[in-house]
Amino acid sequence: MSWDPSEFCAIDRFVTQKDLFWTPDTIVLESIKTEFAAIEPPYVRIYSVGLVDMYDFLSLTTTCKMDLHSFPFDTQICSLTLRSIAHSDDELIFDQSLPSEEIILESQQIFQTQGEWELININTSTTNSYIMWISQSQRVFQITIKRRPLLYVVNLIVPVFCFLVLDVASFFIKASVSEKLGFKVTLLLSISVLLLILNDKLPSTASDIPLIGIYCIGIFTLIGTSILETIFVNALICKRENTKSENTATATGQDGGARDLNNSLDTVTSGHEEVTCILDILKLILMEFRAITQQHQPLESLCWIRVAKIIDVTFIVIYIITSVVFLYLLGKVWIVL
Repeated sequence: MSWDPSEFCAIDRFVTQKDLFWTPDTIVLESIKTEFAAIEPPYVRIYSVGLVDMYDFLSLTTTCKMDLHSFPFDTQICSLTLRSIAHSDDELIFDQSLPSEEIILESQQIFQTQGEWELININTSTTNSYIMWISQSQRVFQITIKRRPLLYVVNLIVPVFCFLVLDVASFFIKASVSEKLGFKVTLLLSISVLLLILNDKLPSTASDIPLIGIYCIGIFTLIGTSILETIFVNALICKRENTKSENTATATGQDGGARDLNNSLDTVTSGHEEVTCILDILKLILMEFRAITQQHQPLESLCWIRVAKIIDVTFIVIYIITSVVFLYLLGKVWIVL
């Protein structure tokens, strides 16, 4: 439908009822739910060159295969395919009237909502699909969107990193082993809560583990290993206390035996003065034996403390190096992706 505007009072366009004109049966192949606007535009605009301008406002729920490996710093590409149900490419061809740059600019202006996604680019192409032997035209829009990661950085990544820093700092505080153990268990439970939140955010159909999952599980494992080391050091300290109490009891028994022997020797001395010299030598031997026993008592207990300190210092060094290397490698992969 076209006309010469000079023959009709320079009218090059007019608006009329939409129901008076034929409209193509257009569907979105990826749509699983389509909702039309509450009030559809009832008019169309017709130009003298034969162009018919019509608008439809739709709310679509579409399928999109997402790669969540670099979540929440991921970029997704989703497609929208427009195609007719009944018409072949001889009857209906899908094309675009605006250049791609203008479509991207207008779409970005409309896409200014403060949501989770940011519109990056839109690529369009016209292809043909075949149903039986009928060729049909279709228009494919590849929409590139990027996730805004600030929400997940503030709510997940930063808190988990702070828990790791607190766990490292707990090695340098002067507190009992039981207090350190309770503090570390609290950190582990806090990360467990964040893992539950992360599980609600990510779909269960992901083909591989996202990097943020590796990040949380890695720090969870580091803190769990730290708890095991604290329990082991606590066991060594308890063994030292048990050894000290056993040595104290042994020394007490030896002192009692030595006193009994001295009393016996004094009695023998009073009855047999001729062996006084021999008894004096025996007393000196007992005194030397008592001194040696008392000297070895603290050495055995200090041995366990020394072992515990060596294990603790070695674990702290290995723990810090492992944490730094893990965070560096994971951050490098995240930035590259």
